[in-house]
Amino acid sequence: MANKKSGTDLRPIRTTSDVVAAVLPVISVALLLILWYVVSKDHPLTFPTPIATWERFLLLLEQPIMHVSYLGHILVSLRRVLIALLFSWVIGISFGVLIGWNKKMNAFFGSIFEVLRPIPPLAWIPLITICFGVSELSKVRIVFIGAVMAVVINTRAGLQTVDPLYLDVGVAFNANKRQMLMEIAIPAAMPVIFAGVRTSTSVAWTVVLAAEMIGSSSGVGFLVVRGMNGDDLALVLVAMITIGVIGALLAVVTSFIERLVCPWMVKK
Repeated sequence: MANKKSGTDLRPIRTTSDVVAAVLPVISVALLLILWYVVSKDHPLTFPTPIATWERFLLLLEQPIMHVSYLGHILVSLRRVLIALLFSWVIGISFGVLIGWNKKMNAFFGSIFEVLRPIPPLAWIPLITICFGVSELSKVRIVFIGAVMAVVINTRAGLQTVDPLYLDVGVAFNANKRQMLMEIAIPAAMPVIFAGVRTSTSVAWTVVLAAEMIGSSSGVGFLVVRGMNGDDLALVLVAMITIGVIGALLAVVTSFIERLVCPWMVKK
C-alpha cells in the first residue's frame, strides 16, 4: 500500500512538470512577439511590424525572387550545407581519429592544425573567392572549412580522454589495436564526437549564410542581402526568422541521428 500511495503522490508532480515544460516555450514566444509589436509600433518605417512581416512572407510565396521560390532558396542553402557536412563529418572524424589515437600523427599534424584552428571560417571567404571565384563549389568549400574544425577538435579530444579502464579491459581480453580502437575507444568517445557533429551543423548553417551574401543569386543569405539592398526590411526579417527556424530544425535532426547511431547514449 505504501508503494502505491507514493506512486500516486508522485504522479501529479510529474504531470505538473510536464505541463510547465510545455507551456514555458509558448510563453517565451508570446513575450517575444509582444516585444516585437511594442518596438515596431513606435517605429514602423524602420522596424516592420509582425503583421507587415507576415504580409511580406505571403508576397514572397506568390512572387519568387530571381525566379527562385521561397522554398527553393531554402533548399539551395540546405543543399550546400548538407554536401559540406557530409565531407566534413567523414574527413573530420577520420582525421580526428588519426591524431587522437596515434601520438606520432598528432605530433606531426597537431602543430599545423593548431595554427589553422583559430582562424575564423569567415576569414577564409576572401581567399577562397580569389582562388576559386564565387562558384557553387567555392561556397561549399567555405562551409566545409567552418564545419570540419569542430568535428576534428571533438573527435581528437574524445579519443584522448577515453577512460584508461576501458582500454585495460581490452588488454585483459587480448584485444588487438584495431579492436581497441573500433570496439572500445570510438564507442566510448561517441558523446564527445557527436558534440562536435552538433556544433559543426550549427556552424555550417551560419557560414553558408555569410557565404551566400557574397556573389550569390539564391539561398536564404541572398534574401538578406536582397532585402538590405532594396531597403526591404520586412524581407530581411522574413529571412532572419527562416534562418532561426531552419537552424532549430537542423538541431532536432542531428539529435535524432545521434539517437539512431548511439542508442546507448539516450537518457531514459
